[in-house]
Amino acid sequence: MRRASSLPLPAQSSGELKAWATIKSLLPYVWQWRGRVALAMVCLIFAKVANVGVPIIFKHVVDALDLSHKEALIVVPAALLLAYGALRFATSAFTELREILFARVTQQAVRSITLEVFQHLHALSLRFHLERQTGGLTRDIERGTRSIGSLISYAIYSILPILVEISLVLGVLVNNYDISFALITVATLLVYITFTVKVTNWRTHLRRQANELDSAANSRAIDSLINYETVKYFNNEAYETRRYDDQLRAWMNAQIRNQYSLSGLNIGQALIIACGVTAMMWNAASGVAAGKMTLGDIVLVNAFLIQLYIPLNFLGVLYREIRQALTDIERMFTLLRTEREVQDAPDAVELPAGPAGLRFDNVSFAYDPRRPVLEHINFDIQPGHTVAVVGHSGAGKSTLSRLLFRFYDVSDGAIQLGGTDLRKIRQASLRKAIGIVPQDTVLFNDSILYNIQYGRPEASHDEVIAAARAAQLHDFILDLPDGYETKVGERGLKLSGGEKQRVAIARALLKNPPILVFDEATSALDSKTEKAIQAQLEAAAKGRTALIIAHRLSTVMNADEIIVLESGQVIERGSHSTLLAKNGAYAQMWTLQQQEESMLA
Repeated sequence: MRRASSLPLPAQSSGELKAWATIKSLLPYVWQWRGRVALAMVCLIFAKVANVGVPIIFKHVVDALDLSHKEALIVVPAALLLAYGALRFATSAFTELREILFARVTQQAVRSITLEVFQHLHALSLRFHLERQTGGLTRDIERGTRSIGSLISYAIYSILPILVEISLVLGVLVNNYDISFALITVATLLVYITFTVKVTNWRTHLRRQANELDSAANSRAIDSLINYETVKYFNNEAYETRRYDDQLRAWMNAQIRNQYSLSGLNIGQALIIACGVTAMMWNAASGVAAGKMTLGDIVLVNAFLIQLYIPLNFLGVLYREIRQALTDIERMFTLLRTEREVQDAPDAVELPAGPAGLRFDNVSFAYDPRRPVLEHINFDIQPGHTVAVVGHSGAGKSTLSRLLFRFYDVSDGAIQLGGTDLRKIRQASLRKAIGIVPQDTVLFNDSILYNIQYGRPEASHDEVIAAARAAQLHDFILDLPDGYETKVGERGLKLSGGEKQRVAIARALLKNPPILVFDEATSALDSKTEKAIQAQLEAAAKGRTALIIAHRLSTVMNADEIIVLESGQVIERGSHSTLLAKNGAYAQMWTLQQQEESMLA
């Protein structure tokens, strides 16, 4: 099966996609199926030739109905009627054959572009995903992918057929009748197309405004539903409903304005067509009255008028749909043009297999230049050793893990793995070598088995169970009615915080990476479960490079080195006993936590 590679995107000018540039950007996806496209084009031409031939045959049928010649009445019209029926069938047959040939082209192009958008979104930085609005993003993608199929079909197999049919009709009129018929037809076409283009271009901003309001309303709804617990905690259902209704009211008004403008466009188009048809029929009737045209000729002209009216009317609809489709995919192409904040260097290398030491070399970082988060951080983790980083909330501990995964790049200094700067290592290779138990565990709305196996999708069922046992999760799962097939709900909300965290631990253990990061890995567990899992975590960390980020000091007592962060700076470092002997910040934290635990006991 052919697959589209990354293709050039349409240029953006003054904040708006150029129509032809957008269409041009879609053509490479279609051109991959050039054989099917060529066959479909042949069918298209045959269908239009047959369609234009139908009125011509019908004219001869009418002229041949001469009641004074009985033989002609029987023989000639019979042959013409058979030809008439054959052309009618050929028109439909070749049209459907064209659709059959082109169906795979359209759907494959939609699939390729949608997949490219999906891959690009996953490749974007963490900052983008933290700032996005999920509801609006999904609606933009939904509208864009739906419009791509329409745009491809309209641009290639609707505009061209109309032009072919109009050209054939004009050719017949010029060769067989007075030039005035062709002139009336051309004048009607020019006025119709000019009016349609100008009004449709004016309406484009109404469509774009309606789309923006639609995305905003969808974002509001999804954001409220995702945080439904918070809504209920504060009894704000009515407040959320009012906010959503405000968005819906604005969207409704925009849709009404859009419909008013569409109705005005349709009325104007109908008036132009009516004037053209009236002029043509008046001219034809005058020719018959003067004896210059036969009854069959006026039937032919009338049939051509009907035949032209339908595609001409469709041309207006077609142009509107193309403009609307371009507006709909504008946001999606904007997503594709969004640059990655963190990219692989051209000379990036694969991370060698096996244990690797980790070094933070004078690392500084700030999400916002006005507010530094880390300042001049220096520490090493030798292969097979464990280093813990502790400190109060907001000290910058979790930022270390984000920098290690290259969700962001350091502002200054360097992080080295195995002696190589992370910026010189391919991100996929880097992240494959690191396992993490995050502080905030988010699960997929799927089974417990799926969420554990996500750590290594190719792992066997027995390996998943072994990881669950190591995370002290297996017995809990067996007590559930559906066992490992139990659905965890949206973001894992059917599980408690401790249960979600144990799933995260099992997932990290199943991945079996050379580097482990525990970011508050046991913060949601009770003391008994924490002690049981702590032994498993320490066992899992043996022989690996391990970074433990913790607030609860009892979980880091056995670390080879403990680093104390405060306001993004290292203020103390050493083993647990050494730091207690210093009687500094670490010792004060230890004393305070011991007092809290004794009070709870």
